[in-house]
Amino acid sequence: MKKINLRDLYSFFKTDVWVDVDEEVAHEIRRFELEESAYRLRTYRHRAYYSLDRNDGIEQHVLFLSISPEEYYERKLSRQQLYEAMYLLPEKSARRIYAHYFLGMSKVDIARAEHVDERAVRKSIQRGLKQMEYLLKNM
Repeated sequence: MKKINLRDLYSFFKTDVWVDVDEEVAHEIRRFELEESAYRLRTYRHRAYYSLDRNDGIEQHVLFLSISPEEYYERKLSRQQLYEAMYLLPEKSARRIYAHYFLGMSKVDIARAEHVDERAVRKSIQRGLKQMEYLLKNM
């Protein structure tokens, strides 16, 4: 039998708590401590403090956070206000803003599709965004 201090193993112990354990258990605890310190040293030396490709779901958790019902409602309201503001814009500006920001088309692609100059598309989008800003502030 070997005595170990649980305060060394568990941070929530505020005082020393000594327990008798078998030699095998004490050996496993010591082996774990050595492996843990070796791992910390490796991560320090290689500056590998974290990894997102461990397949433990951390990247899923980071990328796709679940939102609360309040946040969902706020997003729905803001999206609704955004669509209302776009509805009040001239048709050309609304179509170009939708194509650029919602469909991900570049301004050059929009200009080619509409057979107009790219500067006209750029100015139309810029004017439309200013109008939307004014409309959203006054909603």
